[in-house]
Amino acid sequence: MGTTAASIQAMEASGAAAGTPERRCIVTGTSLPTDGLLRFVVGPEGDICFDLGRELPGRGIWVSGRRELLERAVKKRLFARAARQAVAVAEDLPDQVEAIMRRRTLALLGLARRAGQLTLGYEKVRALLIADPSAIVVSARDASPRGREKLLGGTGASDAGAASGGRIVIDLFDVDELSLALGRENVVHAALRVGGLADRFLAECRRLKDFRG
Repeated sequence: MGTTAASIQAMEASGAAAGTPERRCIVTGTSLPTDGLLRFVVGPEGDICFDLGRELPGRGIWVSGRRELLERAVKKRLFARAARQAVAVAEDLPDQVEAIMRRRTLALLGLARRAGQLTLGYEKVRALLIADPSAIVVSARDASPRGREKLLGGTGASDAGAASGGRIVIDLFDVDELSLALGRENVVHAALRVGGLADRFLAECRRLKDFRG
């Protein structure tokens, strides 16, 4: 998903306007709506824990949701400064965070399939995309460009982040990841109908995309 700096700023502005609470990033020192931040807490053993669901007890430590900033926080030992105590920070914390975000996003896609909201199979996906202009395309990032173009041809598709009228295409995961999450072999393309779990799935996709940069 091609989220641009301008679109991030727009989301932040809309969040602030809607009364979304703000917290200060320990790396940049900037206060931002929590939707664009990652929350961490100090665990019982003094280790820094990523709180994806923002439900763990304890004082939150916040980092802007981009990998490069989290890497800087780890390298410069900013968590200890923010916590005002000695803490244990895993050197691979950015990798752990990305893995947790990826699992959460794929789990939502699996839930959508079980809820009957996700369509699989090339012909079925193609038919749905033609019939439903609002359907979201989930396409493996290692899919054949020709196959993707053939699937999307004439369906009104466009890259994510384009004009709001264009179809959203999610290409954050490879074939193996999609296949494992959906319990099927060789999942290359899928289509997600809007409503239900779609909004949650898209929100997690945006967070993951922004984190990867």
